[in-house]
Amino acid sequence: MPSTGSRNAAQGFARELLRTSILDAMRELLLLRDWSKITLTDVATGAGVSRQTLYNEFGSRGGLAESYAIRLADDLVDHVETALAANIGDAAASIREGLAGYFQDAARDPLVQSLLTGEVKLDLLRLITLDAGPLIAHATGRLSGVIQRSWIAATAEQADTFAHALVRLAISFIPTPPGPDYDAPTELGRVFSPYVAAILAARSH
Repeated sequence: MPSTGSRNAAQGFARELLRTSILDAMRELLLLRDWSKITLTDVATGAGVSRQTLYNEFGSRGGLAESYAIRLADDLVDHVETALAANIGDAAASIREGLAGYFQDAARDPLVQSLLTGEVKLDLLRLITLDAGPLIAHATGRLSGVIQRSWIAATAEQADTFAHALVRLAISFIPTPPGPDYDAPTELGRVFSPYVAAILAARSH
């Protein structure tokens, strides 16, 4: 008989798959129409689940959009983690490449495109401004862990400071994307790299 831990792990995995399939269905719908024209029934149908299942998982239309936005924040962390591994010892390049990849993905994402085009969507705008707390907390926690485990080997306090500042700045670019003549990733790399250098210098003494 499977142990309680095994059953809980299997249930957690199944739930994550369910949530992923629903968010994927939402993304597919956003490729076809504006967020304001998409209903929860549309998303449930696209994911092959009942409307009640969708409500059970996300609670509301706002909860669904928030979960989708958190997945976008995960993309930021994933890009920075990959860039750190590819640029050991070079903080400026790590941040530049990580943010460049994130900004490119965000610009192509249909929810972000929906936010930036057509009529003003206050519900989406609030997700990354006034109601961005859960989004920032989630991404900060993940990125802090990445910084601690990376070659930077920052303390928890140092990593939290770095991650919180970088996440807030990166998300702030979503509603106001940098123009074609403004290299935000390079600029942010220059801003954050001295902090990393200070961490490394302190550890060497």
